[in-house]
Amino acid sequence: MNPKRMALSAAGLLAGYAIYRAVAPKIPAGVVPVSNFDAERYLGKWFEVGRLDNRFERGLIKTTAEYTLNDDGSIHVVNSGFDALRGRHKQVSGTAVFVRGPNDGALKVSFFGPFYGGYNIIALDEDYRWAIIVGSSTDYFWVLSRDPELPINLRARATEMAEQVGIDPSRINWVQQ
Repeated sequence: MNPKRMALSAAGLLAGYAIYRAVAPKIPAGVVPVSNFDAERYLGKWFEVGRLDNRFERGLIKTTAEYTLNDDGSIHVVNSGFDALRGRHKQVSGTAVFVRGPNDGALKVSFFGPFYGGYNIIALDEDYRWAIIVGSSTDYFWVLSRDPELPINLRARATEMAEQVGIDPSRINWVQQ
């Protein structure tokens, strides 16, 4: 093979790898998604009662996530919230797919084309009343509940889980519902 072709092939491989790294979600070190996950029980409306500050939810209150099953087995996601500063509701839709199979709490979610972020459920109530999620890095952390208010003992549990994966619990923003 001539040197020019080899260089082009190498550049193509590197570009492909870079794109893969950009769109492939990661499970952060120390994060273990739940097993025996049941997507059917997870479907429906959840209140986002806690999160780490992030640019796409900054300033939102009354935030919710609603999950419905798509025909292909993926999960349709609708995240909503109220931007009090601007006085308007915001909503975004996306798709979540299983990373390692439908019984594992490791998913990836996309709201923008082929780009996916991690959605790793690290704690889940046996009755599916609350869930704790870590994203592709520990810069993303959410606490979801079926009820708009999270009892103090569950806040303490979420705080402990955050610490266990290396998140400073003082960074958790408890969301006004």
